[in-house]
Amino acid sequence: MTIRIGTYNAENLFRRPKVFDIPDPAERQRVLEDFNELVGLLDKAVYSDEDKTRIAQIIKEHRAYDTDPDHPRPPFVVQQTRGGTASLFKQSGPEDDPQITVTAKGRAKWTGWAEMVRSELDWDVVRNTGRVVAEVNADILLTVEVEDRLTLERFNQQVLGGALGKRPYPYSMLIDGNDPRGIDVGILSRHPITSIRSHIFDLRDNGEPVFSRDCVEFEIAVNGTPLWILGNHFKSKRGGGGGGGLRLAQGTRVAEIYADALLRSPRVLIAGDLNDSPESAPVKKLLATGAQDAMSHPSYTGDLGTFGTGHSLDQKIDYLLCSPELFGKVQHVDVERRGVWAPKSFKSFDTVTSKADEASDHAALYADVDL
Repeated sequence: MTIRIGTYNAENLFRRPKVFDIPDPAERQRVLEDFNELVGLLDKAVYSDEDKTRIAQIIKEHRAYDTDPDHPRPPFVVQQTRGGTASLFKQSGPEDDPQITVTAKGRAKWTGWAEMVRSELDWDVVRNTGRVVAEVNADILLTVEVEDRLTLERFNQQVLGGALGKRPYPYSMLIDGNDPRGIDVGILSRHPITSIRSHIFDLRDNGEPVFSRDCVEFEIAVNGTPLWILGNHFKSKRGGGGGGGLRLAQGTRVAEIYADALLRSPRVLIAGDLNDSPESAPVKKLLATGAQDAMSHPSYTGDLGTFGTGHSLDQKIDYLLCSPELFGKVQHVDVERRGVWAPKSFKSFDTVTSKADEASDHAALYADVDL
């Protein structure tokens, strides 16, 4: 029985954080860093005077106080629940230049959260994402950067099964993770998902805990035999992206999870967007376990990368790392690039006519495995 297993960073299916619409990469990264800093400060048990000053600065600079849907939306907002509990801050003065004063003494003293503002994706983008998934036609597809479980199922039923007229996947699953931007790892499968577990990364950055981008284990019954897929989305390189050290810590932990999974089944696959090249320390940590990169299989003869034009090895950031038994059963490996806009490198779908309507800047990687 030959099944196709794939991984695809879809860059959100219906909505994406508005910050990613900022055209200047440096400004986009600055906003992301300010948001992550704000989330870290808000999670502190006690706010120092310096913390309060910085929280107020970030809120004011990015208009995170403005939750009025009739106003131009800021990149992120602080939601404060109404009622008897205290608020995080008070706002005074003119609406276009308010004074922000943090009044809460710590995390337990107010109820609310900071969240990214999302913008709706153009229908052409969503449809092109669906075209990639339909063309790959995987039996099991790991999906990266999906907003939530409901979004994944809406995409499955309304886009694949509705607009594109394909057969929806009978099984879909996603557990909300700890990425503050709300981009998670999910799965679409034609085989029963019999169990799922999420491993929270307790990473350290300058002594502070960093919880995000969990490793999710999916147990899938294929012809009565369990197959374990470890779904991942490692920290980005953008602006340091939390640093290579955090990706290395993720790689180290996933290697441990992989070793444990091998005790349950010889059929284990590490999949997803690892945001680093095969020569990097995080990926080397995984390859040192004996897992083998599907793109190293003799059947694959395409370009080295999976991101952008895909020409170079440093553009290879998406992976299917197979346990030895699985790798021995691989029949064919390929990459679906036509959802990416790279007119000087390859031909995109006829519905992808510009960067604005590409499905993703990631290609979809897949392997046919005889199980």
